[in-house]
Amino acid sequence: MTMSDPIADMLTRIRNGQQAKKNVVKMPSSKVKLSICKVLEEEGYVGSVSEEKDEKGFNNLIVELKYYAGKPVISEVKRLSRPGLRRYTGTKDIPTMRDGLGTSIVTTSKGVMTDMKAREKKLGGELLCQVF
Repeated sequence: MTMSDPIADMLTRIRNGQQAKKNVVKMPSSKVKLSICKVLEEEGYVGSVSEEKDEKGFNNLIVELKYYAGKPVISEVKRLSRPGLRRYTGTKDIPTMRDGLGTSIVTTSKGVMTDMKAREKKLGGELLCQVF
């Protein structure tokens, strides 16, 4: 069975893993998922991110989840653009989450980056998700 929205699946696995107090979450890997997880790692929302091959030769993405004082670091994650309704935005219209306390992740022509980096480089693109 094929998945219609693999990015939403990745975010749901991270959300569910944190609710279940897991240390590590595994999922099928792709370039976009790896890029999103690298941004989350740089911003301090998750621990280390790595890839490994399974016994069938497929790449799996391994994300180490972070907790602070027993609570998950990510309290809210929201998928913005989806296959049925893509959301594109210009530089000036990139939304902030909770007055800049959260992070919006945008895919641009220069790669996947945070909303702050996209504004800094004056790039617009597709709004992937918001994390707080």
